[in-house]
Amino acid sequence: MLNLPLTKTKTHAAVPLRILNDAMTAPSHPASASPNAAPSAPLSSDQGAKAEASLLRAEGISKRFGERTVLDGVSFAVEPGQIVTLIGPNGAGKTTLVRIALGLIDADSGHIQRRPGLRLGYMPQALHIDPTLPLTVRRFLTLAQRRAAASSDEKPEARETQTSIDDTLAQLKVSHLADAQIGGLSGGELQRVLLARALLRKPHLLVLDEPAQGVDIAGQAELYALIDSIAESQGCGVLMISHDLHLVMSSTDEVICLNHHVCCHGKPESVSTDPAYLSLFGAGATDSLAVYTHHHTHEHDIHGNVVGDVTAEDGDTESHSHEGCSH
Repeated sequence: MLNLPLTKTKTHAAVPLRILNDAMTAPSHPASASPNAAPSAPLSSDQGAKAEASLLRAEGISKRFGERTVLDGVSFAVEPGQIVTLIGPNGAGKTTLVRIALGLIDADSGHIQRRPGLRLGYMPQALHIDPTLPLTVRRFLTLAQRRAAASSDEKPEARETQTSIDDTLAQLKVSHLADAQIGGLSGGELQRVLLARALLRKPHLLVLDEPAQGVDIAGQAELYALIDSIAESQGCGVLMISHDLHLVMSSTDEVICLNHHVCCHGKPESVSTDPAYLSLFGAGATDSLAVYTHHHTHEHDIHGNVVGDVTAEDGDTESHSHEGCSH
């Protein structure tokens, strides 16, 4: 395992590479609470059927650290092609919930059901690397590919690995960074490289912890549009943590407002007017929200500019709406 030197930050703790690697190889079989926890009620036949159809389903997840209750009876699901966003104040339990979902820590009670054979792609909130470490983007991604291959039955050839890396970087419009030193990347560039790392596994489910952390305002809009495009084109589900309410509300199918328990959930336009949401974030929170249904009538370049319309066979502009997603 590569031990990357980590630097400290005052605002966000760096994710150790071990945690990042463990998250990428989380178990795909059903998971439940710690063996030492009080037993939970078994899933009903109806719940079991729903779990089979979902990429990931959590039922009644609770977690305490000492005397502090971090999660209390939290349930949610992520379906193929669906973007689910967890929002809430600092300390609400969002990251803890994601780590339980990934199998990195145990819940005290409740069940996590993962679709058999589920491939996960995990993008951490931050990965701080010593800028003096001589490591290119290509080498960083190659090491990730080798570790992924070692934990699976697939053993791609070196040429296949490099082709996959080149294709993924091109998809994210950062091919020019392949031979750049990873320690010299900007915040937005590093986030795209970490997203590339997650995508190299060809995941069924992308788990993104504050994906726009350290990215400027213009870059945030580009990144969320890119995530939306990936979910649509690849049909993968996305579970995302974010504080960027004004951007997330316009690029997600389901919003879960979390403050140790689920305060409210649903489509963005309904959550933004829910009394529980307004109580948590304040009545003025909706003033800056760009709430709309995202119609895919165009494509974006790396700067977020519209570069062309998607035209249907009959000559009319084709749009795609997420309004049919259930919650």
